[in-house]
Amino acid sequence: MAMTFGIHIGHMGGPLDEMRKLWRFADERGFDWFSVSDHFQESPPQGGELDCFEAISTLTAAALETTHVRLGSCVYCVVYRNPGLLAKSLTTIDHLSRGRVDCGLGAGWHEIEAKAYGYPFPSIGPREDMLEEYAQIMRLLFDPERRRVSFEGKHFRLEDAPNNPKPVQRRVPIWIGGRGEKRTLRAAARYADGWNAPYIGPEDWKHKSNVLDQWCEKEGRDPSIILRSVNLGFYLGADAKGVERGEAIFRRHWGDGGGRTGWLRGTPKDVMEMIANFRELGCARLNIAFREGPYDWDALAAFADQVLPAFGVKRPR
Repeated sequence: MAMTFGIHIGHMGGPLDEMRKLWRFADERGFDWFSVSDHFQESPPQGGELDCFEAISTLTAAALETTHVRLGSCVYCVVYRNPGLLAKSLTTIDHLSRGRVDCGLGAGWHEIEAKAYGYPFPSIGPREDMLEEYAQIMRLLFDPERRRVSFEGKHFRLEDAPNNPKPVQRRVPIWIGGRGEKRTLRAAARYADGWNAPYIGPEDWKHKSNVLDQWCEKEGRDPSIILRSVNLGFYLGADAKGVERGEAIFRRHWGDGGGRTGWLRGTPKDVMEMIANFRELGCARLNIAFREGPYDWDALAAFADQVLPAFGVKRPR
């Protein structure tokens, strides 16, 4: 099957000029996706002192400075915004980008961050309930055939709410991100157009994808209509010195990695087999994910020049 590639900023630390250069790079070099993370302080948490830009305003800027890539988030946390507000924000970005926005949703995990900013952060069960309500509301507000929306849930309520203008797209894709097998993947089977799993290797990803298939069967939904993607941390180097720098950054971010395998390390040639494994397992898009800049532009260029063409991706004209 075909595979496309995206770029994701996993921590919005900038510097801002580096982030702007990154989404322009994605747009010009054949990537089909650019996404932001939804955090107010650094992720993973390192004390709260690092810079962190906000997701919606950043994605708005990206919409105005790109022409090809789809624009999303992996993912917007359901405890941080009223769903009506997010629907209005994404509808605006859809118009600014001429129909390139996607809606990514997740139950959230960064309790330290939520408490720092005064957001209630219930246990995972209620947050998963919020995720399911949230996805339903977004679909209703995006629906071009519904002029007004009413919804009565345990966590969210709308009363005769309009969303005008409607998005440019007839159907804004809704993505649900996460690895939880009991609730998150069930929600994806019920409500999502796409599912994203962050920072896991091919074998773990295959298992989660199979669980999603099982939930689709239980929910009476065709699993083939749900696109599937993965985020992999980008710690590559274009040469031996670049690999050494990438490894040092990896250890600073993740230590020994904690046994997880969702990273790209070494040179672009070293990761070809891993990427091919994802494609064979049904992964429709592989997103390379970055933390704070400055980024390794030599490694990025090598990835774009060597990996993307090997998987049939051409640069836009």
